[in-house]
Amino acid sequence: MRIHILGFPSIGKRREQKQALESFWDGALSVDALSATCTELKKRHWTIQKESGLDYVSTGDFSLYDRMLDITCMLGALPERFTPCLGDAPTDRYFSLARGNAERDIAALEMTKWFDTNYHYLVPEIDSDRPWTAGTHPVVADTASARELGFSPKPAIIGPFTWLTLAKAPRGVLKWSRLDAVVSAYVNLLTDLAPFCDCIQIEEPVLCTELLPDDARGRFHEAYATLNAACPKLMLTTYFGALGRNLQTAVGSGCPVLHVDMVRGRKQFDDILNALPADTALSLGVVDGRNIWKINYSTVVPLIRQAVSALGRDRVLLGSSCSLLHCPADVTEETELPEHIRNRMAFAVQKCAELSALRGIIENNDAAAYAASARPAEPHPDGRVEAVRERVAAVTPDMLSRRSPYPERRAAQAWLSLPPLPATTIGSFPQTDAIRKTRLEYKRGSISEADYVAAIRSEIRNCIEKQEQLGLDVLVHGEAERNDMVEYFGQQLAGFCFTQNGWVQSYGSRCVKPPVIYGDVYRKHPMTTDWILYAQSLTKKPVKGMLTGPVTILCWSFVRDDLERGEVCKQIALAVRDEVQSLEKAGIRVIQIDEAALREGMPLTRDEAEIYLRGAVDAFRLASSGVEDSTQIHSHMCYSEFNAILPWIAEMDADVISIEASRSGMELLDAFTEVHYQGAVGPGVYDIHSPRIPSEEEITRLLRRALLYIPKDQLWVNPDCGLKTRRWDEARPSLQHMVAAAARVRSASADC
Repeated sequence: MRIHILGFPSIGKRREQKQALESFWDGALSVDALSATCTELKKRHWTIQKESGLDYVSTGDFSLYDRMLDITCMLGALPERFTPCLGDAPTDRYFSLARGNAERDIAALEMTKWFDTNYHYLVPEIDSDRPWTAGTHPVVADTASARELGFSPKPAIIGPFTWLTLAKAPRGVLKWSRLDAVVSAYVNLLTDLAPFCDCIQIEEPVLCTELLPDDARGRFHEAYATLNAACPKLMLTTYFGALGRNLQTAVGSGCPVLHVDMVRGRKQFDDILNALPADTALSLGVVDGRNIWKINYSTVVPLIRQAVSALGRDRVLLGSSCSLLHCPADVTEETELPEHIRNRMAFAVQKCAELSALRGIIENNDAAAYAASARPAEPHPDGRVEAVRERVAAVTPDMLSRRSPYPERRAAQAWLSLPPLPATTIGSFPQTDAIRKTRLEYKRGSISEADYVAAIRSEIRNCIEKQEQLGLDVLVHGEAERNDMVEYFGQQLAGFCFTQNGWVQSYGSRCVKPPVIYGDVYRKHPMTTDWILYAQSLTKKPVKGMLTGPVTILCWSFVRDDLERGEVCKQIALAVRDEVQSLEKAGIRVIQIDEAALREGMPLTRDEAEIYLRGAVDAFRLASSGVEDSTQIHSHMCYSEFNAILPWIAEMDADVISIEASRSGMELLDAFTEVHYQGAVGPGVYDIHSPRIPSEEEITRLLRRALLYIPKDQLWVNPDCGLKTRRWDEARPSLQHMVAAAARVRSASADC
């Protein structure tokens, strides 16, 4: 019985890839030195997989920035605006696509969430019918290297139907007309890979969604017949859910192996067994690639035995449900976690070992291995708090609604006296080395609490002064005290714990360290009031209280698996509600509750999505509704496809929403022509994930386009997201141009 994973985290135990990338971008590291760091990480990860007993090591799972971008570059599918970069060195051209090119004033590719995860991919753009110039894919060199070093590689590549489905094209450009050319490029890639391996993982997670158009589905078998003819070694790999209506498409692909997600798609297991052709092997994704808890052997072992009984041992493979990209690297690095929590955890290294243990249990009927591997029967000794459970049970429908409808609230909020197109920011300002040093010294006990408070207050004062100088209308305190928008709150809520090195890649070099929810959640004390009140004392302009919403805290944490996620979300919502009411009572009457992950957490099928969205919107309303009409509630969402759920965003009943929009050129605002949205909207006018500084003219054009969809009395002006990851020498001129553009458009609108 062969065992494998779909991919290993690229970043390294100590974020070595991140450090190398950022040093390269800063000019402190050569391209050869960057390549050497990446090569060392790959070898280390292949060794871990081999020593764990896996039959294959993954290649193609490691990317300099993004695996979708790797396919885009292989196809040569560069948008026309990148034509000036064609003569650049391949690495420079690659990063221009990923991060934009400031010298040539070229915006980066659009970025959005990878299905329902917190990983961001770069969206392919098919902007014309002009020919592509094919490039290379790093998986070929990596696979050859792995084979030469004595490993048994299994290349992992994103499939053509997923790439094309997720690609965007303007009206009039038929992206599916490119399918034959795309398949031809894949044939060349598979032909290059075939000599180095006996199995190739070709990933089509789009089969677990309802995104694949009917005409494209009709061409699936024909395309895969071509691919299988070129390389009869393919493992058609699906993940993130059940196959649903695409079951027959998947089982009829002709690939010798089909991989299915048995964590999220288990309900279709019997149907898959019945439909699987006699010459097709089945890979069961039984180890959860998206959470950190040890496998529950009592539920998984019977499923594997059922598959072996139906198909025979030789036709069953065991694997991770999806890539382990979404997990931290190694739990043995965590020396400070409580033992009763740590001994229930499995990170990427441990998940490889779990697969080896599973094989031993099945093949050898190894009861000792079963007993040794099983996690503790009791969840957590402090995981249940009766008062929290009772409070959730006592939530009533009236707690989910504001006291008055939006038009009445808007009148009550006239005290703000804001100009048309008010300018603000999303929340965070640059996290300087000095800020990080202050937080680290306080954490280590090197400075007193009084010194820490004084240092953070100094940063807040500096931030308020800069915003006053810039001419922003609604200010923020800058979040100098916060290491992360979720971790900060988790540190002050009961039911959370934190890892030392539990880093997970979000995009490129950006890594996050998700908190762990292991018990019932409640607010122990006010979390933000003192900082926001201090900021408000420094200015006559309104300062927003900045909170992270319940859905985002849930989605950006590793969540306990012994309680329904919906119940955990309600617990968090009540904790946030307490904080909202504390801020209002203290005199803060503009409060932003960020729900950046609202779209991200949505299941991939329509029926499940409706259930999720109802719960997610109710959680936001539970958190935000206990305030007076005169208190203005904001929410922010970013880097997801929000068009399809705009009616649900309207259901949130926030007074102001801000949404990422600049990379798509305000494209998502088309949806506002179909949904009557009463509240105010702040579509992001510049991309904060790129070091490129937008011009005043560029922002002016975007604002004028926004006015085609949003009435001027409903339009706010803001960046796409918080400015934490930018430097002040990037943020200040960008905001200057933003404020100037808002003034220009405001003046022109007044003259009309």
